[in-house]
Amino acid sequence: MATKQLELHPQVVKFLSSAPKKMLINGEFVSAKSGKTFDTLNPATSEVIVKVCEADKEDIDLAVKAARAAFEGEWKKVTPYKRQQLLMKVADLIEKNAEEFAQLETLDNGKPINESRAVDVPATVEHFRYYAGWATKIHGETLPVSAGNFFTYTLREPIGVVGQIIPWNFPLLMAAWKIAAAIACGNCVVLKPAEQTPLTALRLGELIMEAGFPKGVINICPGFGETAGAALSSHMDVDKVAFTGEYITGRKIIQASAGNLKRVSLELGGKSPNIVFTDGDMEGALRGCIGSVFFNQGQVCCAGTRLFVESKIYDEFINKLSDKVKKIKVGPGLSEESQMGPLVSDEQLKRVTGYLDIGKKEGAKAICGGDRAKDSDLSKGYFVEPTVFANVNNKMRIAQEEIFGPVVSAIPFKDINDAVFQGNETTYGLAAGVWTNDLKKAHAVAKALKAGTVWVNCYNCFDPCTPFGGYKQSGYGREGGIHALELYTQTKSVWINLD
Repeated sequence: MATKQLELHPQVVKFLSSAPKKMLINGEFVSAKSGKTFDTLNPATSEVIVKVCEADKEDIDLAVKAARAAFEGEWKKVTPYKRQQLLMKVADLIEKNAEEFAQLETLDNGKPINESRAVDVPATVEHFRYYAGWATKIHGETLPVSAGNFFTYTLREPIGVVGQIIPWNFPLLMAAWKIAAAIACGNCVVLKPAEQTPLTALRLGELIMEAGFPKGVINICPGFGETAGAALSSHMDVDKVAFTGEYITGRKIIQASAGNLKRVSLELGGKSPNIVFTDGDMEGALRGCIGSVFFNQGQVCCAGTRLFVESKIYDEFINKLSDKVKKIKVGPGLSEESQMGPLVSDEQLKRVTGYLDIGKKEGAKAICGGDRAKDSDLSKGYFVEPTVFANVNNKMRIAQEEIFGPVVSAIPFKDINDAVFQGNETTYGLAAGVWTNDLKKAHAVAKALKAGTVWVNCYNCFDPCTPFGGYKQSGYGREGGIHALELYTQTKSVWINLD
């Protein structure tokens, strides 16, 4: 029996009716200079939603020139208070159009509509408002130098033109993470959304212009990494690149940035350990584990996909986990009944099912899931069964490589030292989870784990005021909170001789 799905909001229908969707450059929505377009697909059906204009090197160059002209011109005259007002206006407009954004996000990405409504859209609004508040609070300091009779102070100044490349797993929220902090600091932006999910970024562009931003301050250019992304990261008039995505692309961006030694910040992948001790709350840990792995179909860089369970409760825990995972309702994101939607693309489907085969060949046992979704109603979409692998050791590929899908590898550990050792035995270091009621143990493990975020008796908790980023191959730089301001400002020392 087919699952009942939402009727599309009239504003969504209206937005999609004008095709192809154009890119935002210098305050206008324009076609690609090459005339090229690409299809963005509905992951639940693999059908084309709408055609989108494809940015190439020439389009990126025009966007960078527009951003540079704005930065050196009108935008310099805009006061911090005005920047605050503009960001607040964007937040208000997103909130006013919340259901439209939720549906667009779900239609393009596949995630359940209830997640888009409860997480993606509200968090986007919150980020714009949070950084709006910072716009009027960025300042320098006076310095008591000992060299003589000088008045010495610092200025915190914007970097300039910022290239921002965002992923497809949280398209709207990642745009907010990047744009809001950069604008609060006084920069101009060229944003490249992921080619799989460009729609909410383009709709955001419409609201940015409605809010009253001067032309060229924010430019949005959908396109492919090999062309638009490469052109942006190597452009000699881009002062900084901020990237979220996989580490292989991160390495390419570092190489491309060498031409003018532009600043780079990278939020890359993860293979996060989620550690359950015997003295923890088992029911809470079970709920936390499900949320840490199957939220957003497991397409979360900090997903707790390496589940370490103390040996004494290993069998009991994974059996209970499997029973709960089997009850997760998989279906189209636009059905309010769905708890887990499709993967974002056919490419991602092949990646995840490939790892399911690898896990079985390595000797792991899928105690639930382990295959493509078998329901005939889901056959046209990119659906995978939520999967729990047992009989896993920490050396297996499914325990070391980022799958980026709804797959958890359950691994036993003996004691606190073993948990920390195995937890750190990875090239990644983005996040981790710890489940224990022993306060001393919680602090000890949190300190010992090499990860940018450690959640204790919770998982996937976020707030605009908290920094987020990785250790090791998970990248460098921090987004969120005051720390993001460091990515988008530079410090100037000024010496005034008073003699």
